[in-house]
Amino acid sequence: MPIKIQNGLPAQKVLETENIFVMTDDRASTQDIRPLKIIILNLMPNKIETETQLLRLLGNSPLQVDVELMQMATHTSKNTPADHLTTFYKIFDDVKDQYFDGMIITGAPVEKLPFEQVDYWDELCTIMDWSVNHVYSTMHICWGAQAAIYHHYNVPKYELDEKLSGVYVHRVMDIFHPLMRGCDDKILLPHSRYTGIHRSDVREHQELEILASSNIAGVAIVANKNGRQFFVFGHAEYDRNTLANEYFRDSNKGLKPQLPYNYFPGNDPRALPALTWRSYATILYSNWLNYFVYQQTPYDLSKLKEMN
Repeated sequence: MPIKIQNGLPAQKVLETENIFVMTDDRASTQDIRPLKIIILNLMPNKIETETQLLRLLGNSPLQVDVELMQMATHTSKNTPADHLTTFYKIFDDVKDQYFDGMIITGAPVEKLPFEQVDYWDELCTIMDWSVNHVYSTMHICWGAQAAIYHHYNVPKYELDEKLSGVYVHRVMDIFHPLMRGCDDKILLPHSRYTGIHRSDVREHQELEILASSNIAGVAIVANKNGRQFFVFGHAEYDRNTLANEYFRDSNKGLKPQLPYNYFPGNDPRALPALTWRSYATILYSNWLNYFVYQQTPYDLSKLKEMN
């Protein structure tokens, strides 16, 4: 089944070339079906790229998904055209009285800042609190995962000695957990971050469980046992060249980054990186949509306010 997006969204042409079923508002209005309502809070600088990456994964399931895009009202994006944001994005005031089956909160390039020094931190906290009563299940990504697990559970982040960048092998801690169904014992997942969390801090909370972890990259996926919150500290949604683009960007800035781990064939940055994690990313998002959004969300979304 398709994902439903706004007419004219740039991701439409990209996804259609990949044979991903995309339905615009015009066509969806003729169907008598309640699609899953998913809202994406996009904190990434290049919002169009991130939209396309996430819509690709959400569109590869048998479920019809109606996607809304949201940006922060208290932050001005400098890397996405203003007309794109005006046309396709909402702010919190536009949706605060609505209910959603699922939500995705993306990463953001603000990892080295203390959470409270991020210019939109107060607004983000308001949105994360709102998600508890207005969204059935929320997927948090990278910095978004660090921010949420800190806000909801007071799990701190720690700055790493150097940037963690590459594609890492992770051990699946519970292969029978619905989010991990269909995964092998070990999965590949890209990471791109300067900070991380400690396993010991997560294990202090009985309501949380670690679903995937790496000896090198550390904790990768954490779940609330009730299925209402997931924290993915890597970037399953990344495209083949995303890490390469980040590496060349940092190199051009004179930052002298390390080559992304386990990424360029033969550690040759001129070589085309292999796309080795897409199948796991697809499983991750399909399982989330099926087992924790579609199967469990009440048909009448307003009943979410009665479930906490």
